Amino acid sequence: DLHMFQKDFKPALRFMVVSDIHYKDEPCVEEERMAKALQIAYRLSEESESYKKLDAVYAVGDFANSGTETQMRKFKATLDKYCKEETQYCLMMASHEYHGGGVEKAHELFKEIFDIPVDNHRVINGFHFISMTCSHACEFEDDKVEFAKKALKEAREADPKKPIFFFQHPHITDTVSGSIYWADEKFYTTFMDFPQVIDFSGHSHVPINDPRSIFQKHFTALGTGSLSYFELDEFDKYYGTVPPNKADCAQMLLVEADENGRVRIYPYDVLTDNFFPFVWEIDEPWNPESFKYTDARYKTDKAPYFPENTLLEVTDVNDKGFKLTFSQAKSDDEYVNDYKIVIKEKATGTIIKQSCLWSEYYFYNMPETLSITFDDLDSGKDYTVDIFAGSFWNTISKPVSTEVTTK
Repeated sequence: DLHMFQKDFKPALRFMVVSDIHYKDEPCVEEERMAKALQIAYRLSEESESYKKLDAVYAVGDFANSGTETQMRKFKATLDKYCKEETQYCLMMASHEYHGGGVEKAHELFKEIFDIPVDNHRVINGFHFISMTCSHACEFEDDKVEFAKKALKEAREADPKKPIFFFQHPHITDTVSGSIYWADEKFYTTFMDFPQVIDFSGHSHVPINDPRSIFQKHFTALGTGSLSYFELDEFDKYYGTVPPNKADCAQMLLVEADENGRVRIYPYDVLTDNFFPFVWEIDEPWNPESFKYTDARYKTDKAPYFPENTLLEVTDVNDKGFKLTFSQAKSDDEYVNDYKIVIKEKATGTIIKQSCLWSEYYFYNMPETLSITFDDLDSGKDYTVDIFAGSFWNTISKPVSTEVTTK
């Protein structure tokens, strides 16, 4: 059942992770979303048959849009209002918290308002949680790596087979989706000696229901989405990296671990109050040979496909172009990632235009059809149009095609 926590899994720990919340000085929708996320996490915990607690809430940076005292106090007020006594909370800072008055001022406010060390190592229900605040902007200095190593060694000594939960704002470079641009490589080689690390990071605003938001190689890494707006780390889309309706965005991760150190991670859509349709399972966090979410996923031969009755219609034809509307392709992999549209001169076969758009999988209620308008073609020309659906794993569908003559 994709509408609840796994029934046969008996947690000894449950926590939620959010990031990139962006509280503003003035009233903002992000406050409502954060409150809703906490209320949902408690409701789901209560409904769980075997374990009813929410042990921790982790906010992985950019909780404040510009790090003002007002924003920090508002965020603290939300935590105070909705967090129960059983729940520990922890947060860390990065670029946006430093926008207001710089690093030192942010650190002073943080200590005064939250009374949490900016770099934190704590044990919750026997599990080690380590969180790190960026030295400046979204980068880490060497002293942070030393802190991390010491904490990781302590955690491993306590129990080498248990997961170690690690949190910082930027992604680790070359791991999850979003880590081309929104990342710092500083901890990578350190984590390699600790495969039991399960690392949570934000910064990119990449959707958590992108299956590449979990990454396993030498260790496990997860992206944590946003409660504010989407941005995606792919650079070929005609509207850029920030999609239309970007602000219809509020996602979180819910994480459970059992006494044997097995872990279940649930991507959740706060906006519509729904589990996304997959659970990520890590049964042996300490053993990379057991990892399921590796780059082997790119070796799939499963491509998306357009069903027989695919809608493909051309409207608004004029001397400069036309509007194209088509129904979504199907995928055995939950979602199609994107669509490439290729327009050629019919007479010569010359490619005149290649354009790409997302399937909008990041909205829980994905649209059934997508549209795109072309307005820079030549008049009175015959064109062929091919649409290809792309998966997250670089597999491409056979195209659906049509022909258009501009006026």
